[in-house]
Amino acid sequence: MSTQSTSRAAGPATVAGWVLAPLALAQFICSFAGSNMNVMLNDMSEDLNTTVPGIQISITLFLLTMAALMVPFGKLTDLLGRKVCFLLGLGVYAVGAILSALAPGLGLLILGNSILEGAGTALLIPPVYILVTLYWKDLRSRARSFGIVSAAGGVGAATGPLIGGWICTAISWRAAFVFQALVIVVIILMAIRLKDPVPADPSRPYDVVGAILSGGGLVVFVMGILAIDDSVALGLSLLVAGAVVIGGFYFWIRGRERRKKEALLSTSLFRVRVSNLGLVTQNFQWLLLMGISFLVASHLQVIRHYDAVQSGVIFSAATVGILVSSLAAGRLVKSIAQRTLIVTGFLVTGIGTVLLLLVGAVPGAWPFAPGLLVIGLGLGVMLTPSVNLVQSAFAENLQGEISGLSRSISNLGSSFGTAIVASILGISAAGNADNYVAAMVPLIVVAIVGAVVAGFLPGRRALATSGAIPATG
Repeated sequence: MSTQSTSRAAGPATVAGWVLAPLALAQFICSFAGSNMNVMLNDMSEDLNTTVPGIQISITLFLLTMAALMVPFGKLTDLLGRKVCFLLGLGVYAVGAILSALAPGLGLLILGNSILEGAGTALLIPPVYILVTLYWKDLRSRARSFGIVSAAGGVGAATGPLIGGWICTAISWRAAFVFQALVIVVIILMAIRLKDPVPADPSRPYDVVGAILSGGGLVVFVMGILAIDDSVALGLSLLVAGAVVIGGFYFWIRGRERRKKEALLSTSLFRVRVSNLGLVTQNFQWLLLMGISFLVASHLQVIRHYDAVQSGVIFSAATVGILVSSLAAGRLVKSIAQRTLIVTGFLVTGIGTVLLLLVGAVPGAWPFAPGLLVIGLGLGVMLTPSVNLVQSAFAENLQGEISGLSRSISNLGSSFGTAIVASILGISAAGNADNYVAAMVPLIVVAIVGAVVAGFLPGRRALATSGAIPATG
């Protein structure tokens, strides 16, 4: 059967409702893993005989591993198949979660959580977005499905501090990793019945050099942000080196294409204006979500000395906001242009960050709730349109590449968010300045710049005319 006919057979009329459940749950648990440790900083550092900055580094490395491996592993979906990569990623993630739960020190925690869970996430997340794109063909059903997956991801990130804090206080921080492993087992049982809409092609060549350059460049670049805390000169040197390696990666893949060889990424992915702008908005969205979560959780624990539950409960406000607006986005896209939703989302998020800035010196944790609620509403309303714009801009033969690139850019935003906040907190603390305010200001700037960037996205009519997005809806 041809790829085209196979894809048609997987249209919305034949997709059972249960198919979306394991995909959404997988996105939930991966996003949960990226934020739940934020409220366990004190407990984990004491139990593992390390420092709070050591735990913070392991969190950043987890996000960085995902970002570095998402593109190389996204390409593997073409060779091994979407379902195989999904199940393999779940297995690697489960092993990492178990090792993290048993970790006697920071070293094994980094191996289990930062490396294995990060690698497992990079394997399983691209298939989630590829399968949604291949299963649901028209704009409305695809937007609805992406809305559910995006809501699951946003809720996972927002409830990570709440659920993680409760488990940490009621049982132990180690039980939070056991919880992740149990959820992974449930997802595997649900995913066994999944069908791969497009056959795998093991004969396709794999660009190993491109994978090393892309992953290595991202690692060095983010490490530069982290290094600024200790040495500005070293940090800037690493930032420049990372940028050079990433530039070298682009010239490498362009050279392979000129020689008629398959590259890790097609350079055509970078020639679509809609996708390029959409990728920038995705990066900013996750930078804001993870940066704000990291900053508020660290402030409540390290500065105000709240325990894991007290710190986590306050994030329920963001959870409610993300859940409500993410689920509504699938319906809003029917009558409101996706550009409008994204611009509005950034502006609302910006208002929320300003509210958080204003309560930095106010006693208690509950004054943070209004700002977190507004931020959740803003982020939730724009997560779905951004993903839908990017994924829908390319044909099925490029879904593996664009999905890996899209998720890599998003996770790179998460890494930027935590790394930037961690670096500013360190610099400010060294200078005896108000670290909370200093770290919140760049997040407000990102929200404003995000709204400006989103304003350049084409409107509904322009998208339909260009053929980048199906004209339906």
